Amino acid sequence: MLGCLQKMTTELADSVIYRLPIGDAELDLNPLLGQRLELRYSGQIFCVHCHKKTSKSFNQGYCYPCFTRLAQCDLCIMKPETCHYAAGTCREPAWGEEFCFQPHVVYLANSSGLKVGITRQSQIPTRWIDQGAVQALPVLKVASRHISGLVEVTLAEHVSDKTSWQQMLKNNVETLDLRLLRDELLAKCAAKLEAIHQRFGNDALTYLADAEPLEIHYPVLQYPGKVKSFNLDKEPIVSGLLQGIKGQYLLLDSGVINIRKFTGYEVEVLS
Repeated sequence: MLGCLQKMTTELADSVIYRLPIGDAELDLNPLLGQRLELRYSGQIFCVHCHKKTSKSFNQGYCYPCFTRLAQCDLCIMKPETCHYAAGTCREPAWGEEFCFQPHVVYLANSSGLKVGITRQSQIPTRWIDQGAVQALPVLKVASRHISGLVEVTLAEHVSDKTSWQQMLKNNVETLDLRLLRDELLAKCAAKLEAIHQRFGNDALTYLADAEPLEIHYPVLQYPGKVKSFNLDKEPIVSGLLQGIKGQYLLLDSGVINIRKFTGYEVEVLS
């Protein structure tokens, strides 16, 4: 199979089902566990938006002109609390209205320990799977991405908003009581959350008191003891026995590769 890499598609099941899009085709990965897998990078990269050939990938798959022009590549996507739509300076107001002004969920997850995160409501549980979370719990439903960013910053004063991908891949994760931790965290942040509520109105925040924690299991035969990460720019051929899949990583006996990092790279996949 030859084509440009895209991030793996996932399906929640007893063990997450993974498929690797290669161009217009998809490769079922779960049946390949324990078998040899090889990726050969052709040296060509194509922008995931305009599809033009580019010498370098920006922001996981974009050419430089698209990276500097598109709203989805703006800093406020990574830091929604810096949203500047109200100032009239959004790169693509129509795109922002469609993707940012819709319900988002603020959640707690356990990927390499407790973390807080945000995602569009429509991206649950995909977002959690992509992060390699083994547990996740929705905490608050909010009216927009901007508000979700303000809430995340507030909660992140007490809880990390980062994942250690090395620890996640080693599966060095202890089971947590997410509901208890949620209640403790909300109590600490009550005053600041109320201020956000007052600023944006009654529908700005909805407490998801009845939400149940989700446990996620990944198709892994063996977790790596040491994490060696492949870089297609330096190692155009990646091969080994497929020992597992977690987050957006393929776990080979020879090292791991972050598929999402190399979105738009043209590869041949041999199995």
